[in-house]
Amino acid sequence: QVRLVESGGGLVQAGDSLRLSCAASGRTFRHSNMGWFRQAPGTERAIVAAISWDGVTTYYTDSVKGRFTITRDDAKNTVSLQMNSLKPEDTAVYYCAASGASMVKPSTKSGAYDYWGQGTQVTVSS
Repeated sequence: QVRLVESGGGLVQAGDSLRLSCAASGRTFRHSNMGWFRQAPGTERAIVAAISWDGVTTYYTDSVKGRFTITRDDAKNTVSLQMNSLKPEDTAVYYCAASGASMVKPSTKSGAYDYWGQGTQVTVSS
């Protein structure tokens, strides 16, 4: 049974920080690209950040560059998203995602990811 479980979301004020974590079980994802997506009410799910299978390549959507950092720890089978200087527009449900085994750079498209967590709510008040 493969599972991805996000944690660390919550209600914070603008300018605060949160660290989201994604714990995987049921298989190793050391050969998988990993991503964080988010979805606000009435919008489509969109890429936030991604990291390659080997941790060498990262991607960030423009609105979070310089504020968010994605990391992975294959020994613990986890991926994290450090979010600093949070803004109200960051409010969304955040999802962790994993691809199948891949030697290709991580995709920004949700269709490229095979495994998904249930999401964790991040709410940023002004």
